Amino acid sequence: MTPHCSSLVRVPVWSARHSLHLHSKVIQMAVLNSVMRAFAVEALPTPADLLALHPCPADLATRIDQHRQQVRQILSGDDDRLLVVIGPCSIHDPLAALDYARRLAVLAHDYRDRLQIVMRTYFEKPRTTVGWKGLVFDPHLDGSNDIGHGLQLARQLLLDINRLGLATATEFLDTTSFLYLADLISWGAIGARTTESQVHRQLASALPCPIGFKNGTDGNIRVAIDAIQASEASHLFTAPGSQGGMVVIKSEGNPAGHIILRGGTRPNYHQSDVEEAAERLARQGLTPRLMVDCSHGNSQKLHKNQIRVAGELCRQLGEGSDTIAAVMVESFLQGGSQKPAPLTELVYGQSVTDACLCWDDTQTLLAMLAEAVETRRLHPGRAQPDTARWHAQLAS
Repeated sequence: MTPHCSSLVRVPVWSARHSLHLHSKVIQMAVLNSVMRAFAVEALPTPADLLALHPCPADLATRIDQHRQQVRQILSGDDDRLLVVIGPCSIHDPLAALDYARRLAVLAHDYRDRLQIVMRTYFEKPRTTVGWKGLVFDPHLDGSNDIGHGLQLARQLLLDINRLGLATATEFLDTTSFLYLADLISWGAIGARTTESQVHRQLASALPCPIGFKNGTDGNIRVAIDAIQASEASHLFTAPGSQGGMVVIKSEGNPAGHIILRGGTRPNYHQSDVEEAAERLARQGLTPRLMVDCSHGNSQKLHKNQIRVAGELCRQLGEGSDTIAAVMVESFLQGGSQKPAPLTELVYGQSVTDACLCWDDTQTLLAMLAEAVETRRLHPGRAQPDTARWHAQLAS
């Protein structure tokens, strides 16, 4: 048995038996060139090395476990608060991200009895063709691709945000970087472009946090439902170990997979769309509760439309909908977006990928959602929440 960080993947791990051992750099490069049209650019620290450099203290690890459990309870319906995953489309400036996090932490505390607020901390961006791939891959936004520095920045920022008492969320895109960051994440997403990927479904089955699967870019929700079922199962697959070598792992399966309605060729946040998705989930024996993304296809890529989408979701919540368990929103300090460039050339606190709501609109939207949860609780025939249990959990 090889030591492995259980907070990163929920699996037992077996070492691959080394029938071959590469003793020299020349042999390593020859093997690399024989299987890939590529060349090595830089050596990275092992996950174990980076976690030792930026460790997660025991009290913080306990708090992250509590956040994950609260998210699971919301998704299962045991907690009637609304999960809200909100924040920048992508992280490009750690200082601006921390500024945003400090403000969001105040609202998370104010609305804690109605909303479970989790901050988007997306460090990798899927591209339709090419473009800036995110802080991990190009932290200087200049094409220098200093990945080692990007991983350190990402991990340090996650630690800083979690120390504020604010849970963090990310999209799991790259199939190796999760080893450096997943112990600090309370909720994760598999994106519209990778929901059908067997590799990502296997990864989701091993991750320690609840995972949302987006519907396809064309609006197809079947692929997300299939992904939930696949990730619930145990899988045997290979992955890099925490010490750097390859290992064979057997995942436990992830019981907290759920669908994210993000729109496609048309929006899918209306009541008929939500009810249809719930019915299809129920027919497959899955919990008919889901997340709705206010951005992307649902906003038709117009960031201000997120307020309108949220307004419709608030209407459904106020009428007693139990299907909507969670909402996703893209917001930052400044509204809109700008093209990626070195930090000194950028507007502070404005997205360099998808356009986001400004901070004032963010406050408005969160107030709307909190009020809608309160209205849903007053809906005739609805069981009243066990607020004493919540306050005990939040206090702990």
